Amino acid sequence: MGDIINPVAGNSFIELAEARNTRIFVDKTDFIAQTNALLNTDGKLLAVTRPRRFGKTVTADMLLAYYSKAYNGQKIFNELKISGNDSFAEHLNKYDVIYIDMNSIRDDYIAYTEDEDLHIKGITTIVDYLQYSVIEELKENETYEKLFSKSRKVGKKNLSSALKVISDYTKKKFILIMDEWDLIYRDYCNDTVLQESFIDFLRGLFKGKKGQSNFALAYLTGILPIKKYNSQSALNTFDEYNMLAPGDFACYFGFTEDEVAEIVNSPKCRISSQELKKWYEGYKIRGIDIYNPNSVSKAVSRNECISYWSGTSSNEEVVRLVNMNFDGIKEDILNLIAGGKYKFDCSNFENDMITIKSRDDIFCLLVCLGYLGCEDGGGNYRLAYVPNQEIRTALTAIVKTQSWYNSMPVIERSLELFTAIQALDSDKVAGIISSIHNSPNVSLLGYNREEALVFCVIAGLMWCTERDYECFRELQSGKGSADLVYFPKNNISLPILLIEFKYDSSAVAAINQIKEKEYFSRYREGDYPNDVLLIGINYDSKTKEHKCLIEKLS
Repeated sequence: MGDIINPVAGNSFIELAEARNTRIFVDKTDFIAQTNALLNTDGKLLAVTRPRRFGKTVTADMLLAYYSKAYNGQKIFNELKISGNDSFAEHLNKYDVIYIDMNSIRDDYIAYTEDEDLHIKGITTIVDYLQYSVIEELKENETYEKLFSKSRKVGKKNLSSALKVISDYTKKKFILIMDEWDLIYRDYCNDTVLQESFIDFLRGLFKGKKGQSNFALAYLTGILPIKKYNSQSALNTFDEYNMLAPGDFACYFGFTEDEVAEIVNSPKCRISSQELKKWYEGYKIRGIDIYNPNSVSKAVSRNECISYWSGTSSNEEVVRLVNMNFDGIKEDILNLIAGGKYKFDCSNFENDMITIKSRDDIFCLLVCLGYLGCEDGGGNYRLAYVPNQEIRTALTAIVKTQSWYNSMPVIERSLELFTAIQALDSDKVAGIISSIHNSPNVSLLGYNREEALVFCVIAGLMWCTERDYECFRELQSGKGSADLVYFPKNNISLPILLIEFKYDSSAVAAINQIKEKEYFSRYREGDYPNDVLLIGINYDSKTKEHKCLIEKLS
């Protein structure tokens, strides 16, 4: 046992499982059955990447606790899903696990570089230090140390040879788990020599049948997919699963709808499923609705739905990407925040944070970082969108700090639309909505659909209302449900907006429906001194004309 070989200290999965009666715990241990099925097969090399705070380390620690000889898995996994699987006992705690936490390696390496007394000849990079650290820990086993001393191939930093010597002697295989595998590409993003050295180390570790024969399973996890060179994966022997292509592992990328429903039904949850869905769902992966697991857990434990995303260090990365302004990406991001969708090609993304050549690369990276969700767009194409209120809040806060924010046409258009509504200028409102309706991103929603028309208004008003208004769809009021309601949060001087949409009818009919069904009644029964504006909007699918009528409720 040590820091790398079969480590036991600070296992986040065990801590969470042991506290499951007092903390949010979702049993994802059936994932182990998936990895068991791949042991010692040609699918034993896995790279499963997802955004920060999406349970990467907990999953890695779960695999460690199950496979490592240093644990009592029978006790740990008793009554959890995997305990009922046929493969449970067969592989339980049968392996020596090499667990490489790249964050810890980086911290130790920094300490190493800062203390000259620790310096070792030939160990000059973090990649050298990583291999040296594993080999030194392996040497704590007297048998392994003797084997190394007899071999000319095992030096200070040739881990692949060291493992081959052990496997040849013991006839046993290791399991390798590497958490934050992509740290080199994030923390040393401008050091291309180091990056190539690292990928060469990994390639050598799993090179050919001889290298792979040292392992029963290798599991890499991080944020970025495996780096590509010359359009080919540098580790093409790995099966990759990520936010752009999750494969059959989609349900393990976060909490599912059913799992959140179970959380909501527990006595410790005082937040509604609707609120959790609004704030933290929206990552639609292979048709499965995925929630941010960390944020759901925090919201339930604190009884507060807010953005728990805003403190992540990747915010700076978003600023850098957006300010590249490839093909007008700034305006694209503003439209995405407002509810739009954009089609992008993920086939040429090189899976790092520096080799950004196009708008498509930026969307790919933002999906990998979790700032955008994506849906299948056919072939190598995806549809990018902002998944939920948490991300919308985080992105809004980011763009508002930028010097270009107030001068963007999208922001100016929002102010113009809101001012026209307050002035009861129906023609101008209709003209602005028409210009939004004819924008490229609306075509992805289906031009001749009510959903597209609703989006036009929400997108148009978003930047002038997001601070001072609550927006409600299909809000029950009077004798029915108003299509769209904007209600001021605290300001009594701002008007309440009641909006009704019609297709191939008339704006007058929309206004009449608001009056006949008394959608405004709830705002006349209580203490609401605000003005109430009735807004009817009609779209004629034949003439493609928009008509608007605005009245102040007397």
